[in-house]
Amino acid sequence: MAKKAFKSESKRLLDMMIHSIYTHKEIFLRELVSNASDSIDKLYYIALTDDNITFNKDDYYIRIETDEKNRTLTISDTGIGMSKEELEENLGTIAKSGSFDFKSDLEHEEDHDIIGQFGVGFYSAFMVADKVTVISKKYGEEDAYKWESEGADGYTVTKSAKDEIGTKIILTLKPNADEENYDEFLSEYTIRRIIKKYSDYIRYPIKMMVKKSRPKPGTEDEGKTPEYEDYFEDETLNSMVPIWRKNKSELKDEDYNNFYKEKFFDYDNPAAVIHTSADGITSYKALMFLPARAPYDYYSKDFEKGLALYANGVLIMDKCADLLPDCFSFVKGLVDSADLSLNISREMLQHDRQLQIIAKNLQKKIKSELIKLMKDDRETYEKFYSGFGRQLKFSVYNEFGREKELVQDLILFYSIKEKKLVSLKEYIEKMPEDQKFIYYACGESNEKIEKLPQTELVKDKGYDILCFTDDIDEFAIKMLGKYEEKEFKSVSSGDLGFETEEKQKESGENKEIFLFMKDALGDKVKDVKASMRLKSHPVCITSGGELSIEMEKVLNSMPADQKVKAERVLEINVDHPVFEKIKELFASDKEKLKKYTDVLYGSALLIEGLSVDDPIEFSNNICELI
Repeated sequence: MAKKAFKSESKRLLDMMIHSIYTHKEIFLRELVSNASDSIDKLYYIALTDDNITFNKDDYYIRIETDEKNRTLTISDTGIGMSKEELEENLGTIAKSGSFDFKSDLEHEEDHDIIGQFGVGFYSAFMVADKVTVISKKYGEEDAYKWESEGADGYTVTKSAKDEIGTKIILTLKPNADEENYDEFLSEYTIRRIIKKYSDYIRYPIKMMVKKSRPKPGTEDEGKTPEYEDYFEDETLNSMVPIWRKNKSELKDEDYNNFYKEKFFDYDNPAAVIHTSADGITSYKALMFLPARAPYDYYSKDFEKGLALYANGVLIMDKCADLLPDCFSFVKGLVDSADLSLNISREMLQHDRQLQIIAKNLQKKIKSELIKLMKDDRETYEKFYSGFGRQLKFSVYNEFGREKELVQDLILFYSIKEKKLVSLKEYIEKMPEDQKFIYYACGESNEKIEKLPQTELVKDKGYDILCFTDDIDEFAIKMLGKYEEKEFKSVSSGDLGFETEEKQKESGENKEIFLFMKDALGDKVKDVKASMRLKSHPVCITSGGELSIEMEKVLNSMPADQKVKAERVLEINVDHPVFEKIKELFASDKEKLKKYTDVLYGSALLIEGLSVDDPIEFSNNICELI
């Protein structure tokens, strides 16, 4: 029989299917299994309105067979089958969606959605096969027909023999090449792996005769090594019912924990489970987990974010990054939607409106669950935060604060007054009425921050101070700017917002002394002035511009040739005995005052965790002044 030409630009389209849409060759089995499930679904739809059909699920399955000698792989189903006309219409036109047309023409009562679409997916078979043979007998017809093609040259349709309704697809595999081993698709292990990965949740059994071994009868006598024989057994390769499609009332914590550990290869139970669904314009089911601790590679460039994406139980993508914002990159889980095309590519996903709606809904759900966890189980949240808090704070700063509104309620800082981690909201709620700012201090540890001279006056006013110990903290807060209309203010900033007139007066009275000390330090400092914040300590350093001392340390620790320097202000406590010594030296020995000034400045640097410019000179000056 003469070959019929495809109704499309077949060669160009086939090349596109094989080399562009599908990255991995193994995807062909997912597509063909999905089409087989689709065929059974169609018969189910008919059964809903035809009393002559008894739909017994046990009679409907998908079967996979291998023939190593002839190098063929067969996928068959007990579904509705296709007529001669449908074979030509669905398989003779590339990208013709028979399933879509069927679904549009038929109103059904139950939630059984068609997942496969003949057309694009079917032709993925040519990635691994030189020849594709389809033998099908449609429900209600006497004759069966065979569709056969060796690729873009065309196809034939002839009458064939088949006793039962349904469809059988026979793939004659391509010869092995240097870099391609097509024989692997005849391997039981490979088939099991592909089915588990992509089609584990197909609602019908995927059966395969598998080779097993057992002791021969009569050879199991004590003291003797038994003889073994091979036998074949029919085995179902898929689990069929996904956990996320079950009612929450049916599931226990143990069910979620076991699924999480098996699916995402974690030894620990998740910190929280988010099981949600939506119906309407966009329908989906989602099962997400908050890990108890950060993976070893989480803060490395090798880490990939994303949720597994399914279309009606069929895996489309292992990690769909578009479903998660960067701030929630730690979330593990999956999304299953009936509104996504099974054949959708990564490029198409980026512009898919349904996916964007799902992603937006998920990020709201994740945030609300995190806030709920923070309120209801603070201990668990803080353990979770110890691993992922850095990412949340980084997300406030990253990409010019694009995600700051999403995460600002989730970040925690250590409170000097409360002696524990608090959220920004909790800090605001306990602020005195006269407090105008959210005060913070930076340092290596909470303990060191509490001892900083700059904290004295703020603590004396009864105001709480947040401790910033991560290098990202101050950058994040600078990007945040304010929280609930309250601005952030460092205890080391030039203006704390509540200095007294008496202190300002004293600063003016000693103007000449401070000018002399500034000249002695040269370009090391922007200014020397009387402190409005010190009580018991003699000296401290504050920053005079937007760049703080702590930010200077962080930026200079990075591998860059250009070093930055904050505008440093040396503050002197005029109520401290050391200032009396300064005034005495100013009147009697200005050269000695220069060395005294250098020692005070060096001391202030050490308090801030900075190194002195010249340790030898600093040491000599101390020895001379003793």
